Amino acid sequence: MPPKILITNDDGLYSAGLKASYEALCDLGEVFAVAPLVQKSGVGRSMSIMEPIRVYEVNVNGIEIFAVDGTPTDAVVIGIHEIIGEVPDITISGINLGENLSTEAVTTSGTVCAALEAATQGSNAIAISMELPDTDKFELFFKPYDFTYAKEILQKITKIVLKKGMPKDVDVLNVNVPSKANGEIEITRLARKMYKTRIEKRYDPRGRKYYWISGIERKEAEKGTDIYALRGGKVSITPLSIDLTAKVDFNAIKNWLEG
Repeated sequence: MPPKILITNDDGLYSAGLKASYEALCDLGEVFAVAPLVQKSGVGRSMSIMEPIRVYEVNVNGIEIFAVDGTPTDAVVIGIHEIIGEVPDITISGINLGENLSTEAVTTSGTVCAALEAATQGSNAIAISMELPDTDKFELFFKPYDFTYAKEILQKITKIVLKKGMPKDVDVLNVNVPSKANGEIEITRLARKMYKTRIEKRYDPRGRKYYWISGIERKEAEKGTDIYALRGGKVSITPLSIDLTAKVDFNAIKNWLEG
């Protein structure tokens, strides 16, 4: 039996990155495309537990896609338990339009969190993103980009995982592909922070205040981190675990609490 491959994203069913993933993986097994109906970047691992979720079967860019009127996590859960009916051999989230780096992305990115959900459900999982200018990160409709190198990387890693499984104690591989790649790959850790938080206060025509939350990219990057690797033109592969428990001496915490 060919391996079952679930692909999803947080950019929506019209994303050029979803099409690129399908093209990279369609010869490796039976591919099921299950993606949010609309753009859902930045929703993290949120799940629609307070409202019904509708699913539409559509054909976009020559791909049969199950469009989920919900979050990326919803798409993964419905994809596994309703569309496929079993845990797939591997789940690919992406190729995302724009990089997903640092600890900020792990908890806010719909791309990364969809992969985390797939891992929780028992699937091998890869989140893959490609560096793009800010102006191109949140496209609502298909816009062609050159995904050639990102597709090569995705196909290579997927073949390895299908053959060997995930590395020991790793639940998700968070892959980031630079816009100007030098052909090197580095195994990295998460940078602590990528952006300096910025709040812009503005006023609507009626004089009422409103806010835009954004960020200014930090210039510094510590060696060995995903940000440092990407800025050096290297593909960053960061192994992630769904267990967020701090690796500390529990007795030390107990003494801290009691002392």
